[in-house]
Amino acid sequence: MARIHFLTGNAGKVDEAVHHLAPLGHDVVQLSIDGIVEPQAEELETVARAKLEQAKAHLPDPNDWLMVEDAGLFVEALDGFPGVYSSYALSTLGCHGLLRLLDHLHSEDLHVEAGLRRAEFRAVAALMTPQGTFIGEGACLGRIAPALDGEGGFGFDPVFIPRDLDLSGQPAEIGVQGEVSTHGRTFAAVDMDLKGKFSHRTEALQDLLAQLGTADEAASAS
Repeated sequence: MARIHFLTGNAGKVDEAVHHLAPLGHDVVQLSIDGIVEPQAEELETVARAKLEQAKAHLPDPNDWLMVEDAGLFVEALDGFPGVYSSYALSTLGCHGLLRLLDHLHSEDLHVEAGLRRAEFRAVAALMTPQGTFIGEGACLGRIAPALDGEGGFGFDPVFIPRDLDLSGQPAEIGVQGEVSTHGRTFAAVDMDLKGKFSHRTEALQDLLAQLGTADEAASAS
């Protein structure tokens, strides 16, 4: 099929991509490039496309495919912050700093307080091919925990509690017990198998694969 160069410094992301793409015959290899600049933008897709454009000149073969992934934590009460700036916010504010920001928005009304902590992880998986660029999207709805919980995971995992999932894998209503649940624990407090059931990155990859399948079917029919 194709050799896919995955632009990332995270070997774990590469392993996840291999898990989904290798069975389809694709060869996924890690691509590390110094000097890639992230644009000042509000959308993950804009950042991902900019990285693709900067990295494509580094492909050893112009017929190879290039892939990038971008993800961020979007907190409703903070107007989506840190969003596309999640990596910077993590290195400067950290999880404790994010909790302090939300503590300043405390309300006496418990229902309002719960709403102030609504958040979601979003991810995009962008793939540049000779036939065009495909963008897969994924999201994980949840809320920010009142305090750090757990020692696993990475990034903002210690402060993010995902919403339960129903039988079809969709987020359950707030306050409703779902079939898949962390029982109020954060991503950092559960094992990788359970966390993977909520993965916004996996959802983005699956969306990307669905688009590739549709494109292949259209090419075969023409």
